[in-house]
Amino acid sequence: MPERNKIGILTGGGDVPGLNSVIKSVVYGASGTGRRVIGIRKGWEGLTHGTGPADTAYIRELTRENTRTIDRTGGTVLHTSRTNPRRVAEAKLPANLSREAVGEFPFDGKYYDLTALALRNLDRLGINCLVAIGGDDTLSFAAALSQAGFPVIAIPKTMDNDVQGTEYCIGFSTAVTRAKQTITRQRTTVGSHERIGIFRIFGRDAGFTALYTAYVTSTRCLIPEHAFDLDRLCRLLAEDKANNPSNYALVIASEGAIWKDGQVQEYGEADAYGHRKKADVGHALAEEIRRRTGEETMVSDLTYDLRSGEPDSIDQLVAITFANIAVDLIRDGISGRMVGIQRGCYAHVPLPDLSLGARKVDVATMYNIERYRPNYASKLGLPLLFSGS
Repeated sequence: MPERNKIGILTGGGDVPGLNSVIKSVVYGASGTGRRVIGIRKGWEGLTHGTGPADTAYIRELTRENTRTIDRTGGTVLHTSRTNPRRVAEAKLPANLSREAVGEFPFDGKYYDLTALALRNLDRLGINCLVAIGGDDTLSFAAALSQAGFPVIAIPKTMDNDVQGTEYCIGFSTAVTRAKQTITRQRTTVGSHERIGIFRIFGRDAGFTALYTAYVTSTRCLIPEHAFDLDRLCRLLAEDKANNPSNYALVIASEGAIWKDGQVQEYGEADAYGHRKKADVGHALAEEIRRRTGEETMVSDLTYDLRSGEPDSIDQLVAITFANIAVDLIRDGISGRMVGIQRGCYAHVPLPDLSLGARKVDVATMYNIERYRPNYASKLGLPLLFSGS
């Protein structure tokens, strides 16, 4: 029988800076309690496609020695995927499953539910608690495992900062920091050509990244939570240009931003979590602005660059602390919880309920719908760094 003192750990969905800091800190914290840590590679795929402890393509034991320096770089040493074990298409079934074995799993005519296989592989690996690091999609399957009786601790990560139950997700601070730096640099080009600069930023369902970037760059922003009026936006940008000695204006658009009487279309096949890609709101918006105002525009895509590279100090600090809290919870026999921030303080909360959708910007208190800007007033009594709906 395999040992039962092992902690599993995986990262799912998009990578963000700070993941390696979580992984290292879990390993170091667990070693102090006499537990071994098993890294599961490529997210949930490692629990559906892996064949057991000797499968080095998917399973890697993590030690203080082989994680000592990983926190100095970005990405995730465990790699990642968008696999959803509850929705696996026939073409993506594990190659090692026989036709007879596949028949054991629920099938809705299009997708197989391999939850039982994931639980079986956790048992084969001797893992008795799992640390899952991810956003809403990844954590939705963590909740499914928890409901099936398997001990899980979740750690939220996404540069969109939109996971329910926490005011902060790993990756958010670095995204805002990098966006600010990029916009500051590109002001020189937008100004030199006297154009309207449009910056597209991640945020499919929530506008936190666009909003906070706009806050620190003093620019206008468009968020999914409030449909904007294109004519009003054009007037505001014209006003900005007229009042700017360098004759330029800037606006930040969340990828999920929509305008009244129109929206950016989705395209392509849905992924394992039911999401289709959105067409580029930046270029669509630029064309509309040019058509309505005659002004030249410049579009800049602030997406993947913001999630690449090493974390900033805030993300590293939060990642280390989230990991240490996770280890404390495991030590105390607590599971079915997510580490997070509430009212500006570290906390642990129930695993996110997928039916609630993404956490949203509180438009009434955080966003000026007349000026398409963040609200700068009425901050007394709010936490220093993290707050939201």
